[in-house]
Amino acid sequence: MTGRVLPYDVHGDGPRRVLALHNWFGDRTSFAPLRAHLDDASGSYAFVDCRGYGEAVDHPGEYTMEEVAADALAVADDLGWDTFSVIGHSMGGKAAQLMLLDAPGRIESIIGISAVSAAGFPLDEETWGLFAGAAEDPAHRRAIIDNTTGGRYGDAWLQGLVDRSVGRSSATAFRAYLDSWSRTDFHERVRDNPVPVLLVVGAHDPALGADAMEATWLRWYPNARLEVLKDAGHYAPEETPQALAEAIEAFLAS
Repeated sequence: MTGRVLPYDVHGDGPRRVLALHNWFGDRTSFAPLRAHLDDASGSYAFVDCRGYGEAVDHPGEYTMEEVAADALAVADDLGWDTFSVIGHSMGGKAAQLMLLDAPGRIESIIGISAVSAAGFPLDEETWGLFAGAAEDPAHRRAIIDNTTGGRYGDAWLQGLVDRSVGRSSATAFRAYLDSWSRTDFHERVRDNPVPVLLVVGAHDPALGADAMEATWLRWYPNARLEVLKDAGHYAPEETPQALAEAIEAFLAS
């Protein structure tokens, strides 16, 4: 698949090159709290909007993880990056693994934040209805965000994430990506891949926390390790940005 260079911007000008892919509920601005804690001198971080999100909201596409991976590689080409690491938050973590499969010599490491595995994220019928309905019903989005952060936040915080999600994504793209990140399974293709992997999860995330990582990523990637952020749920870039930045930079420096 041929990718397209999508809207992106670069934070920092250091020697470590890192490309970041956002989650299902947020465009690249969802990383803004994290960016405030990253060391500009040690890393160059490229933050990309997936098709149907942010500044790429009107870009047509198939809205699949394969397309996200191809577009991200096109952005890396545009930057002149031959090798680099990839941060993937939630669905972005699944796309990061396809980048590894498409360009194995270019991906130095993967940092998965509450990341969907290569096997997807199977949902029962009731939960599928909740997630699929979130494309058109903001109340569904709010319920999902509340659940995956442990029910610890008030109305203002939850509504802020919902409003950004609705305002900075296409409902068509949002719904289509669900099929791709949830239902496709390519874990046999990544089994025993030696790439270094850091998995960062929140202690208050019931969906993609430590147990989910141990059942998937940690079984398939021999050089993967897990770090649990005690004060985070599913949205560590916004809930605990400083702790996440420290974990990322320590891993990249190792």
